[in-house]
Amino acid sequence: MIKRIALYLALVVGALVSVFPYLLVVLTALKTQRQLSSTRPWVPGLPPTFANIDRLLHSGFGAYLAHSALMTAVLTAGQLLFTTFAAYAFARLRFRGREVLFWLYVATMMVPSAVTMIPLFLIMRQLQLVNTWWGLLLPYLFGTPYGIFLMRQFFRGLPAGLEDAARIDGAGPLTILFRILLPLSRPAMGTLAIITVISSWNNFMWPLIITSGDETKVVTVGIAGFKGAIGVDPNLMMAGGLVALLPMVVIFIAFQRYIVRSVVLTGLK
Repeated sequence: MIKRIALYLALVVGALVSVFPYLLVVLTALKTQRQLSSTRPWVPGLPPTFANIDRLLHSGFGAYLAHSALMTAVLTAGQLLFTTFAAYAFARLRFRGREVLFWLYVATMMVPSAVTMIPLFLIMRQLQLVNTWWGLLLPYLFGTPYGIFLMRQFFRGLPAGLEDAARIDGAGPLTILFRILLPLSRPAMGTLAIITVISSWNNFMWPLIITSGDETKVVTVGIAGFKGAIGVDPNLMMAGGLVALLPMVVIFIAFQRYIVRSVVLTGLK
């Protein structure tokens, strides 16, 4: 009983530590400037105000949300499509240098993204794609090493006899992929989709570097823009954080079962 009580106390403390930053975001977003300076950060302002959110939405922040949603949708669709093709080739098709090419590609995961950021920007500048949607999307549209590795390992775990039976019936590679392997790969594809949505929505560094105009600015860059030369508007910044956080909370509530399954799946070979 003592061990169980200690365990639950530790879990409660861990939950409070995890939730506390989000609680501060909500409390700060619903305070006025006067309440913010006269109350402690963890004390709610009474009465709460939605003036910060109203001021935020009238500042053009809604367009940034739309841009982030569009970027996330396009990148998720591209990741699922091109990653699936590449993973199927590495897992099932036989060609010279397959293993060497695959492990060289996976080895790029060990290279920090900050190392490739400047060369990638120079490439986009030479292609005249700076501050364009193509420049924003291309580096992540055609798959990532992690996504290809995840799908490839899942494909390799499926029974090869299914494909052999399909080939006997006259099915080609694309028929086998779309009608046999993909229906069995929904857990892995759900995992990849969830990871891509979260990483795309929260992506900050690359959109900050490649975009400069309001027509391509995403929500993370828009929130950072509330820090001006004079100072920081904490109420407006936290209101932006709250609005940007809500879609992720909705996704977590709606797909909680799949998120838990993705955690289990990513821990397997």
